[in-house]
Formats: sequence, C-alpha cells, structure tokens
Amino acid sequence: MNYELLVSFVFATAALAISPGPDNIYVMMQSLVHGKWFGLATLAGLLSGCLVHTTLVAFGVSAIIKENDTVFFIIKLFGALYLLYLAFRVYQSDATLRLDSDHVPKKNKVQLFKQGFIMNVLNPKVSIFFLAFFPGFLFSNSLSTEVQFYILGFLFMLVSAIIFGGIAILAGQISTYVKKNASIGLYLKWLQIIVFVGIAILIMTSEK
Repeated sequence: MNYELLVSFVFATAALAISPGPDNIYVMMQSLVHGKWFGLATLAGLLSGCLVHTTLVAFGVSAIIKENDTVFFIIKLFGALYLLYLAFRVYQSDATLRLDSDHVPKKNKVQLFKQGFIMNVLNPKVSIFFLAFFPGFLFSNSLSTEVQFYILGFLFMLVSAIIFGGIAILAGQISTYVKKNASIGLYLKWLQIIVFVGIAILIMTSEK
C-alpha cells in the first residue's frame, strides 16, 4: 500500500478545497448571512452528493481499467489534460473574490441540505473531475479498485468537510480578512493553478 500517494491525495484535496470556488463561496455566504448552521447544512448536502459521484466513478471506471493497460493510460491522459484545462480556465479567470450578501435568500436547514445535494448530484463536472482526479491516486495492489475509489471518495469528503466546515464556522472573520486583503484572491488563484498542474503531472507519472 502506497501511503505516500494517499498523503499526496489529502494535500491535493486540501489545496483544492481552500481555493475559491462556487461551492465554498456559497457555503461562506449562507454562514455569513444566516449563521454557521445554515452553512453547515449546505455543506452536508454538497458532501452527500459526492457519494453519488464516487459510486458512479468507482463502478463505471473500475471494470474498464482493471484489465486494460491501454485504457488506463487513456484515462490518465484524459485526466491530466482535463486538469491542465482547468488550470488554464483559472488562469483566465478574474482573481477578485466578490462576497456580495445582498441576494442570499433564506431557506431552512433541510431545504439547504436538499439544495446542496441536488447542486452536487446534477453537476456532471463533479463526476468528470472525480474521473480525472481519482485514478492517478490508486494506492494498493491488494485492495479492489472499487474499494480504493470509495476510500479516496471518503477522504475527499473528510478533508473537504474539515475545510468547508471551518469556512462556515469562521465565515465572518474569513470574509473580513478577504475584504481587507485584496491580494488574497490572486494568491489563491495561483495556488489553484499550481495544484491542478501538479496533480496532472502526478497522474501521468503514476502506475497502475
């Protein structure tokens, strides 16, 4: 079992979770405007949706890559190219973080959980990202590919829960810091680019 690969996966996931994106900004705004429990309810819904994508990727990809080295290489190449594409999209994007709380409708916690779940499940980009991200971090020759995908999925959810949960709980302080430090968006932008490129390289150099 390759524990170094698992540690690399955890750090890559943490860096991605810290980087600004629609999910963590949405969680922050719910917490900022309505309170931390509303942000945490949204987060619970988003993370529950990850289970669906993990299952789709685990059972859809495992059977294909298990016996076919060529297909496994093609999947790795697709993953690396997709991550480089994401890095390019981030490079083109505006580094400014906008925290506008004027239009954040209030919903109860159950509604926010459902909304977070639906937002995640109905977003095909999440499955594509998992397909690009997970195969390069298969870490064991003894565990089945499906089990490894689920372990990676739960690690992804755990790390995201810790970081997104911290964002929800500390939303006020985080938003104040962001507003006072305009350059933070630029740093986070380049962190995201470096992480995407680094993961792409790691995927292409990983072995089955």
